[in-house]
Amino acid sequence: MKKVLISLLAASALVTLAACGDDKGSGSGSGDSNEKVTLKFQSLAFQKTTVAATKKIVADWNAANPNTQVEYVQGSWDSVHDQLVTQFQGGTAPDVIQDESADITGFANQGYLADLSPYLSQETKDAVSKGVWDTVSSDGKVFAAPTLLQSYVVFGNTKLLKQAGISTTGDSLSWDDLQANAKKLTAGGKYGLGWGLKSPTATVLNLGMNFDGTFFEGTGRDAKAKIGDPELEVPKRIHAMAYTDKSIDPTSLTQSGSDVLPGFFGGKYAMIVGGNYAAQQIVEQGPKGFEWEVLPPLKGTSEKQAANPQTLSVPAEGKHVKQAAQFIDYFMKADNLAAVGQGDWLIPTTQAARDAIAKATGGKNGWTQTLASGAELTKAPFQSVENYPKWKDQIATPALQEFLANKIDLATLGKKLSDGWGQVNG
Repeated sequence: MKKVLISLLAASALVTLAACGDDKGSGSGSGDSNEKVTLKFQSLAFQKTTVAATKKIVADWNAANPNTQVEYVQGSWDSVHDQLVTQFQGGTAPDVIQDESADITGFANQGYLADLSPYLSQETKDAVSKGVWDTVSSDGKVFAAPTLLQSYVVFGNTKLLKQAGISTTGDSLSWDDLQANAKKLTAGGKYGLGWGLKSPTATVLNLGMNFDGTFFEGTGRDAKAKIGDPELEVPKRIHAMAYTDKSIDPTSLTQSGSDVLPGFFGGKYAMIVGGNYAAQQIVEQGPKGFEWEVLPPLKGTSEKQAANPQTLSVPAEGKHVKQAAQFIDYFMKADNLAAVGQGDWLIPTTQAARDAIAKATGGKNGWTQTLASGAELTKAPFQSVENYPKWKDQIATPALQEFLANKIDLATLGKKLSDGWGQVNG
């Protein structure tokens, strides 16, 4: 794995050197200005491999662009929204901001983010599909560059799956089969499934698209909550597995994705569900000889999940919008996205970067299934809802936690989700 990553980073450096002479606005240089500037880039990378890959991209850029230097600043996914609220209001936002599309919609609607479309190269624009660009665009303006995508996948203990005679082949895994497999694997104090749902909202809304769940109608502040059977299907199934089938450990529902990994490694859970980035943690933390795999993408009425990409943006009031956008354009090059994507075990937004990962890994360690899980990622309604972050934190997360703890019923959950939208969006 380390050799593969190093090779990708080396290729990234070659791309940088080759790009130094390109003065066609490709984002590989500091433009036609001799002004020397330093850009602050707040990165949210947290896995060692991704931090290393990101810092390498910054170092390569700095070596090739003496007039536009980038300073790496470490941020955190846990606090980025509140931090950006304070920074935008105080005029102290970093020059390059990492976030995700669902979170930056409100900032874009309030005019805090610059339109990147005049600065991004045609190569970058062509490399990303329209559906993904739609998640970071509004009124003809592009307020972020989408970098990496996450899907939710099922990880399995290969030995336990084989012992139970469970097949992991096929193009998809139906929710019915997931439930049946989990029951089959539950015995002797061990569970078929562990699911870290301490922060359940993103998982439920993303996987809700498997059953055509939308949760919202309309956009911006005019959006209305839409909570019906499709939206409640995923929490209903999880609840049934935990409290009717007893094939999900209820304790795992109160834990984070990382918290359930020891149980997965120790055989307490034959399967776990999580973001595909968990694969990197499995590789780093799993015991020697531990055999695991990624099962085919989950499917309800479809395999759709929300395309909620990680993003790079520039403050509209930034002093160096052009230079910051040029660095972002460079970051979007295939070898760079492949390096951070492989480091984070996430899906790059460009086909060229996905191809680079497929070639470098040979599809091993679940990469074939991981890349395949990105095929049905599409824009979700919640990504166009301005107060979604507030609803997620104040309403949806506590309501889902109550339901998954078996403290309220499904009807009450639906009412809380619907009525709560009026409270935060009034």
